[in-house]
Amino acid sequence: MLEQSYYDKADEIIGQYGTESRWLIPIIQDVQAEYRYLPPELLSYIVTKLNITEAKAYSVATFYENFSFEQKGKYVIKVCDGTACHVRKSTGILERLYKELGLEKGKHTTDDMMFTVETVSCLGACGLAPVLTVNDEVHAAMTPDKVTELIKELRGEG
Repeated sequence: MLEQSYYDKADEIIGQYGTESRWLIPIIQDVQAEYRYLPPELLSYIVTKLNITEAKAYSVATFYENFSFEQKGKYVIKVCDGTACHVRKSTGILERLYKELGLEKGKHTTDDMMFTVETVSCLGACGLAPVLTVNDEVHAAMTPDKVTELIKELRGEG
């Protein structure tokens, strides 16, 4: 069960748009922007306010890759694995991140909720390859050693 503040925030966001079903996507985008994920309980609450079925809301939220039902860490790290980044060894960057953070395939968020690592198809910065973002801030020409330094910096160790 979520705290009441989540429902209050959802009401505030819905109030900015209205309760027509056409506002579903902007509303859940704003909810996700607020919490870095879309709490399933909140989506269920939103559908009652918009008078649509949960099936419709879930079909929308699962269709778009941008929406996530899993809670994310304080730092969301997206590693590009598009062609330009892949040929410049983005796989080694991802492997170093997993090692540094104690993650593995299937486990994307650290137990302390500090880091979430995601692989994306393209970040639109091919000329800077290989790249990753931390909370949408681009880090260019990454190497495994630069990843180690970045993690230390984010942890406040460096």
